[in-house]
Amino acid sequence: MNFSWKQGLVLASLVAAAGTATAQSYPTRTITWVVPFAAGGPTDALARDIADKVAKPLGQQIIIDNQAGAGGTIGSGKTAKANADGYTFLVGHMGYMSAAPALYKKLTYDPVKDFEPVFRFPDTPLVLLVPKSSPYKTAADLIAFAKKNPGKLNFGNAGVGSTSHLIAALFASKAGIQVTQVPYKGAAPAMNDLIAGQVDAMFDQTNTALPQVAGGRIAPLALTSSQRMPQFAGVATLGEKALPGFEAATWYGLYAPKGTPKEVIQKVHQAYLKALTDKAWGQKMADLGIQALPEAQYAPEAFARHTAAEVDKWRKVAAEANITVD
Repeated sequence: MNFSWKQGLVLASLVAAAGTATAQSYPTRTITWVVPFAAGGPTDALARDIADKVAKPLGQQIIIDNQAGAGGTIGSGKTAKANADGYTFLVGHMGYMSAAPALYKKLTYDPVKDFEPVFRFPDTPLVLLVPKSSPYKTAADLIAFAKKNPGKLNFGNAGVGSTSHLIAALFASKAGIQVTQVPYKGAAPAMNDLIAGQVDAMFDQTNTALPQVAGGRIAPLALTSSQRMPQFAGVATLGEKALPGFEAATWYGLYAPKGTPKEVIQKVHQAYLKALTDKAWGQKMADLGIQALPEAQYAPEAFARHTAAEVDKWRKVAAEANITVD
């Protein structure tokens, strides 16, 4: 059947009207956020906290569905194939949304092509840590030793392809040193061995490292943030002294399956912006070392550019360090 241009205009207007109606009525039922990690971890905790804040302006409950496995790639792959109706979202993490394409030979999803970015969470910088008894008092001390003794400095990490593994690889690359990476089955056992002096150093997120630093069990040498943080008094950033220009953070964000209506994405994004105005919540995040971003960086378009850039960045780091998972 052939349509006239007038019929085409009518059809287009009906589609637009339907999209507007969907956005106006959305949401009408419970929304699911998939967290592809086990309950109780840092990604899960942050997702639940933000979901609670976003649910209020939307007027519907947001439930967390934990689908753990293969470093987050199983749950991510399933969510990529979910109905694009605005009721299923993925809580993304830099590991499976930027590094995974370089780490896995067979990935069932494309972080850039298979998802619609909705909003980026506040960033969580990392901190370079050493045992309390360590002879290294600054990041420069540690780098100097590694340059004189290639491969003798060892870094604990939460597992092959983990954030702590990738950041240590980036650090070694920028510093021009060779280090030995020691993978563990999670951040907790790696931290235990760091405290015991079984490994020389480790990168950990500021929010999870804070209790150990405050308890005097480990010593912080440098932050990966662009600026110093009051929670780590007297601790310099890597960029200001040891490695000018160095900056890195664990980042998270919310993604929808490709094809989710733009009006729905915008409505969820606006709900998030309302959540960010909660000063008490913002202070809680700051106290944990989680840093707010300029509002423009939370936008879907900016988050899409960030995701694509991070995929390219970690592909280069993984190739240089020869990091693969399978």
